[in-house]
Amino acid sequence: MADGEGDPGVFTATALPGDPRLLPTLTSAFLGTRVFRDILHAAGVYSGAAGDTHRADVPSPLGLRMAAPGTHSPAESFTLNTWTGTFSHTIQSPGYTATHQLYAHHSLVHLMASSITIRRLDGSTHPITVQLQSLFVPQSQDLDLRPGPDFQGAHYIYGQTLVPEVEGGPRPTVHMLWTPIPQSLTLGGEERERCWEFLTAVAGSGEEAKRSYSAGLSLVAAGSLHRSHVRAWAALRRGCSVELDGPLALRQALHGCLYYLLSAVPPRDSPGVRFHGISPGGLSNGTRGEDYWGHVFWDQDTWMFPNILLLYPEAARAILQYRIRTLEGARRNAREQGYEGAKFPWESAATGREVCPEEIYGDQEIHVTGDVLLAFEQYYCTTQDQKLFREDGGWELVEAVAQYWCSRMVWSEEEQLYHIRGVMPPDEYHSQVDNSAYTNAVARRSLNFATGLARDLLLLVPEEWEDRARKIKVPFDEERKYHPEYDGYTPGEPVKQADVVLLGFPLMHPMSAEVRRNDLEMYEPVTDPAGPAMTWSMFAVGWLELKELQRAWSQLEKCFSNITEPFKVWVENSDGSGAVNFLTGMGGFLQVILFGFTGFRITRSGLLFNPAFPNNITKLKVSSVSYLGNKLEVTITREEIRMEVTETSQDPPASPLEAVLESGQRFPLWEGQSVSFPTAPGWIQRSPS
Repeated sequence: MADGEGDPGVFTATALPGDPRLLPTLTSAFLGTRVFRDILHAAGVYSGAAGDTHRADVPSPLGLRMAAPGTHSPAESFTLNTWTGTFSHTIQSPGYTATHQLYAHHSLVHLMASSITIRRLDGSTHPITVQLQSLFVPQSQDLDLRPGPDFQGAHYIYGQTLVPEVEGGPRPTVHMLWTPIPQSLTLGGEERERCWEFLTAVAGSGEEAKRSYSAGLSLVAAGSLHRSHVRAWAALRRGCSVELDGPLALRQALHGCLYYLLSAVPPRDSPGVRFHGISPGGLSNGTRGEDYWGHVFWDQDTWMFPNILLLYPEAARAILQYRIRTLEGARRNAREQGYEGAKFPWESAATGREVCPEEIYGDQEIHVTGDVLLAFEQYYCTTQDQKLFREDGGWELVEAVAQYWCSRMVWSEEEQLYHIRGVMPPDEYHSQVDNSAYTNAVARRSLNFATGLARDLLLLVPEEWEDRARKIKVPFDEERKYHPEYDGYTPGEPVKQADVVLLGFPLMHPMSAEVRRNDLEMYEPVTDPAGPAMTWSMFAVGWLELKELQRAWSQLEKCFSNITEPFKVWVENSDGSGAVNFLTGMGGFLQVILFGFTGFRITRSGLLFNPAFPNNITKLKVSSVSYLGNKLEVTITREEIRMEVTETSQDPPASPLEAVLESGQRFPLWEGQSVSFPTAPGWIQRSPS
């Protein structure tokens, strides 16, 4: 299958994958669907109680498909263009082409649109007809839908979800307007070309649905609906541009990951749009029984968030605000288990209450609470946005997590250390273990961050936070010089996925290079080769840290068995099982590029760098690294690092920066001035001047 004639951001095929789950997704911050599918989903709209909560299926008028009557096997092509955020289907028949374009409008997030263009290629004058096949029925298994009056030529339905997430809780309402779809379209004998536009607007209120539909109609009248989407999407892609010189398959995977992950975030300048988190399969998936039913896991905070933070901190803030909004639900979770503070759910939907259908995970996989706080810490270190913590609820969340960890620990007289007992680590092959190395290390990290932030905000620091952070046990084998996964772990025991290796990154738990290597050596051969896709990326980051470039590449290569053709849709497990459009795996893959190849590490004092490339990669350019209100263009080759501040925020004013090498050399980073120096480890920090 040709791939856009070498363009790594355009994926073209002459046939569709046999498995419809592998069709590309079209998503905005509020709406998502798979191409040719008869349902869509709206953000935050779940139906079903507790463990049965799932994304409510909204009937989709967009799932139509063109057919050329009377033409035997016409030439067809299907293209996902990640530069324009548009999917297209083209039929090439003798004498004409018909092109169907489909997209989720990036800036009008309540609007999805499709257009069909018939273009005559010869001098004929007979009418040309294209049939439209649609499975659309204005009914849903999850919504009590009823018709409303037509609006500006559009049909209208609205209704509430059938079952609230918690008893007595809200049942979200969905309002939908759509352009009626005929069974066929005909280009008249005297016409050379014609375009028909079809709009679907979905919102939580009739007013918003009508406003979005009207805005779409106005742009259609001006001939600029698709152009306005492409402009907004291209601006986002430019602002989050990552380019590398290396194998085509790697560049295609990079652009595919950026497309699917950036589709999930809110558009710039959209403070009014409430964000509802990112689930492992994204907004396009998550109907009952599919892709973890659209629930939000640690996948968002640990695997996707760091990439979004580095490229687009405003969207990272929206993700954190989702967690702040669900804090009350997290407090309820802690209380119900007999603890203080807030316990974030293993699976979260609209309320922050635990919606995991299997109790063992919700009860035991408590590391998610620390994972949530690690995202807050990374955001704070990168932005110094005190408003989020002082005024917008961030501090209350940080404090509640610290309280939870303190109440979850017990003192061991024998070891004179605090223990956390009866947990499931990230490695889900083990449960009811004591002192999971990862869980305890992330709890320590939570308490240290809470302590440091309290001091920055001039708040009183409870003594027990520092005491417990100092005295919590993180298992370590002095003889073998490695971290056992939990108390009683025997070397060689199979492990499901990345667990202890996460101590090195992203936790940056203090350890020598020897211990880091031993952890990688110990767990790499016993990690299940059929485990989830994000695992190998963390081994790759570890080997890059140790400058073991070939070993890093061999781990990164394992990710490619999770990428399906032709549209670069990821599957969770290499046998095709698990979540599809697996954004978690994409997030891990992007972290190899954005944090592994660059060596970027977010710390309180600076943004560290220490580049390392596998042999088949010669250059990496990240056009918009965000740090302390500055946008930096960073270009790295084996010989040279080049940095330039391309933009600075005015409100609040950006901190002036400098790059400092380990050798002691300093390079002031002024806006519009490029500086370069030999490739070497160092850090970017606030300039003392």
